[in-house]
Amino acid sequence: MQTQEILRILRLPELGDLGQFFRSLSATTLVSMGALAAILAYWFTHRPKVLRPPCNLLMQSEEVEDSGGARRSVIGGSPQLLTHYYDDARTMYQVFRRGLSISGNGPCLGFRKPKQPYQWLSYQEVANRAEFLGSGLLQHNCKASTDQFIGVFAQNRPEWIIAELACYTYSMVVVPLYDTLGPGAIRYIINTADISTVIMDKPQKAVLLLEHVERKDTPGLKLIILMEPFEEALKERGQKCGVVIKSMQAVEDCGQANHHAPVPPQPDDLSIVCFTSGTTGNPKGAMLTHGNVVADFSGFLKVTESQWAPTCADVHFSYLPLAHMFERMVQSVVYCHGGRVGFFQGDIRLLSDDMKALRPTIFPVVPRLLNRMYDKIFSQADTPLKRWLLEFAARRKQAEVRSGIIRNNSIWDELFFNKIQASLGGRVRMIVTGAAPASPTVLGFLRAALGCQVYEGYGQTECTAGCTFTTPGDWTSGHVGAPLPCNHIKLVDVEELNYWTYKGEGEICVRGPNVFKGYLKDQDRTKEALDSDGWLHTGDIGKWLPEGTLKIIDRKKHIFKLAQGEYVAPEKIENIYIRSEPVAQIYVHGDSLKAFLVGIVVPDPEVMPCWALKRGIEGLYTDLCINKELKKAILEDMVRLGKESGLHSFEQVKAIYIHSDMFSVQNGLLTPTLKAKRPELREYFKKQIEELYSTSM
Repeated sequence: MQTQEILRILRLPELGDLGQFFRSLSATTLVSMGALAAILAYWFTHRPKVLRPPCNLLMQSEEVEDSGGARRSVIGGSPQLLTHYYDDARTMYQVFRRGLSISGNGPCLGFRKPKQPYQWLSYQEVANRAEFLGSGLLQHNCKASTDQFIGVFAQNRPEWIIAELACYTYSMVVVPLYDTLGPGAIRYIINTADISTVIMDKPQKAVLLLEHVERKDTPGLKLIILMEPFEEALKERGQKCGVVIKSMQAVEDCGQANHHAPVPPQPDDLSIVCFTSGTTGNPKGAMLTHGNVVADFSGFLKVTESQWAPTCADVHFSYLPLAHMFERMVQSVVYCHGGRVGFFQGDIRLLSDDMKALRPTIFPVVPRLLNRMYDKIFSQADTPLKRWLLEFAARRKQAEVRSGIIRNNSIWDELFFNKIQASLGGRVRMIVTGAAPASPTVLGFLRAALGCQVYEGYGQTECTAGCTFTTPGDWTSGHVGAPLPCNHIKLVDVEELNYWTYKGEGEICVRGPNVFKGYLKDQDRTKEALDSDGWLHTGDIGKWLPEGTLKIIDRKKHIFKLAQGEYVAPEKIENIYIRSEPVAQIYVHGDSLKAFLVGIVVPDPEVMPCWALKRGIEGLYTDLCINKELKKAILEDMVRLGKESGLHSFEQVKAIYIHSDMFSVQNGLLTPTLKAKRPELREYFKKQIEELYSTSM
């Protein structure tokens, strides 16, 4: 059919008439048409793209046949649990070698001095230094064996990773140590793991370990390797008690002069013994193999592969403790793909400055940091109009997020959120949160405001780090996602708390190649955690949602009875009360000899003054903390939230004490993963708790 016939059928002008048609139009009309065409062309090329979920979001997990109710991920399609993602990366040694290969010897580890740009060690430099350090360890009576445990006692820094890789290069096992364990726990770990060599950053830590040796508390410690300079007097003090003290550089030089060929590990070999700080008793040494670690991060890669492909261009910001598996898992993903890891300066107060200098693309966080970000953003909206505009913009962005659009170039970003994004460096494309429950309100807002993919995971050291993870495209809050493809999850009855699997509730149990091998030299606690069928009993209470995702609803381990016999789970109550706007931290206390609960509340110093002012109460933060009228208002707000969340009357606190100083790792009231150390809190506030009970009877 001729073109003219087609145009005639469509009743359009013939091609020969088009020129005449356009010539008949006015200049203003032509300009308007051109502008409209440009706008349409711009919209088509820049229109927001909807992320396509990797599975049906209404069925994110499915029941495993003949498994007693266990569920598995539907991503991947295979009934077999995932053990690795890449054939050439089945151990942590191979993971790093893969990164070295595909990065083209690109930048690997970054560090900075105050107000200076980041400096970088290349992949080959890191690999060489690891071989030299490992060879040096062999020259100092260490064995290339999984029986050889090496302590690493340092803040996050490049030398931590070099020490770790040195161990993996020669099949040794890393045992992280950290300040907040306390002297008794450090002594316990050194003796339990038969550690003869510790690599550490600061001379002050060497003094701490020498004091143990001098008291004959750690007779097996023979070698301390220091990353930072030290005085001759420290070396002489070590000699007097039989401990050799050397610089890390000296051991590397020794290894370079006496090089040993690498002795790489196998997937089933131990890679790390991660001692969990715990909240009671001696720490437990979770034994994790190379295969455990690889399986866990492979599950993460499988879930996110449809939306997020790590590359050599990715940059990770390292500030969460390397002694814990959450941080180390994220770093493993980066090394496996030849990306870069930049370390903070060591001062948490300079995080924002470090991020602006580094401009990371991957940012792991804990909920407490998200809460602080959220509170700071809203504290700057200091008038009703500003707050209304911010909430309006957030709702518009949240509507986009719910429809699958994740972007940072909308009109709302330009007007409201670009400064927030710039404070994180301006290039973040993935945020992962874990370690504790995240507030649905905070998570929903930040998913909109930060303009990047924000994932939430759940797990613990004993399953390497994570066992559930947000499915890309499911940007709803209030759950921790579906099982990872590397593990199954089932729930079991908890009779004393009235949770039953027939209701879809119970203790969360995990089984798969990411589950640990037990606690080092502790068969009793291993049997408590791992049953005869290999299921890890987490102590957390979960509930299956209709979409096949898991919601954490309670905690089994921290339960107590009140005087009337009711069981109470304080962490569940705390997770509700923490949503009270002025509350930054909360500790709920109960006693089997008492009939009701009391609480210790730490108000948010940035939010609380404004919150108080709206209620006609003025004053400085310290004055407000002792204001009886304000204490009553905070208690009423907490009880209101408790009622809205369905708490029973016996689960509501009847009295609170306002404390002005934050619970922290430094003051011994939080674990390094920012969990409450309940026995320490109980003892620390013993006097205040007694007064609350005596004045509220």
